[in-house]
Amino acid sequence: MNRAASASSMWDRLRRVLRDNGLGIVFGALFLLTLVGQAISGHAYFNDQQISVGGEPVSLAHYLTSSSFGVDVVENWQSEYLQFFLYIFGTVWLVQRGSPESKDMDEAGPESDADQRIGRHARADSPRWARPGDWRTVVFSRSLGLVMGGIFLLSWGAQSVAGWAAYNAEQIGSRQDPVTWLGYLGQPEFWNRTTQNWQSEMLAVGSMAVLGVYLRQRGSPESKPVGAAHAGTGETG
Repeated sequence: MNRAASASSMWDRLRRVLRDNGLGIVFGALFLLTLVGQAISGHAYFNDQQISVGGEPVSLAHYLTSSSFGVDVVENWQSEYLQFFLYIFGTVWLVQRGSPESKDMDEAGPESDADQRIGRHARADSPRWARPGDWRTVVFSRSLGLVMGGIFLLSWGAQSVAGWAAYNAEQIGSRQDPVTWLGYLGQPEFWNRTTQNWQSEMLAVGSMAVLGVYLRQRGSPESKPVGAAHAGTGETG
């Protein structure tokens, strides 16, 4: 194969990768860009606060390894994964008439093995753990929710530790006694950080489920077809 043909083949493969993984790549890139933006703006804000109380500004590297930056990052992560965890498990049993985010009204529950293509109902292209029908299938059939819930718990735990360190740094800076980790979990500061994120996530999920009944976005799988009836449930465009 000559050099031009080889370059063309590599470009074709790259285009396929970008096309097949466009959603993940774009949102991954947006995540990194916004994380960089948070780091830069947070660093500037942190130094403004330092100067206002007579402290010394810190370097960006110092700020990125500080508890202040850590708690600001993970407190958002935990609320996002809590949202997904509750939504994934909630939509097994809960329905919303007319919403593309809901199953059909008569399909509430975990559904039959035939519907889920597990055990003896698995197909040739079914994932390996969908076929045996034993504990592996039980775990795999709940793996998405379990992983989302696990990430939520880990990030919430990380938030509590980073928040505890940041809180004690403020306590020491103002010549007050530091608190234990368990003591911090009872502080209003911890629950204010937590619940202000939780309420926004619950509002967003509820709004998506209800607004999708009456509003449309042409071509989006998160929306019903434009001409679908408002009462049509579980339809996607």
